[in-house]
Amino acid sequence: MIYFEDIEVGQTADYGTYEVTREEVVEFARKYDPQPFHLSDEAAAKTYFGRLSASGWHTCAMTMAVIARYMVDQQQAGLGSPGIDELRWLKPVYPGDTLHVAGKIVETKPSRSKPDIGSVRTETEVTNQHGESVMRYVSIVLMRRRPAD
Repeated sequence: MIYFEDIEVGQTADYGTYEVTREEVVEFARKYDPQPFHLSDEAAAKTYFGRLSASGWHTCAMTMAVIARYMVDQQQAGLGSPGIDELRWLKPVYPGDTLHVAGKIVETKPSRSKPDIGSVRTETEVTNQHGESVMRYVSIVLMRRRPAD
């Protein structure tokens, strides 16, 4: 098990990749973000995107899928997240893209009120198969501290 005390500022992680499919882009958009440029090639062609693109919220969900699998595989003592800061969608994500997710620890802080947990801030960057940044944010994750015994 990886606990709060095992995490150090400056530490980096390669969380993995995600293949973006047309079917998933359209399915997500129908359910959660039904804007025309997420649903139709014809509508998207008339916009900044130029072609069908994933919702930014879908990009967040795909990123979370990659990170969650990594955290489970690494047996991290995570307790969830109170939120994210500085979320930026930098470039469109298209069907056929391969997203690569990586992070760098920028802060660790033991809780003052709950001695059994700490918080970890991570700069997360998502790039496409060309190495272009498509999304960036800072996450805050709560983690268990190593038990005393």
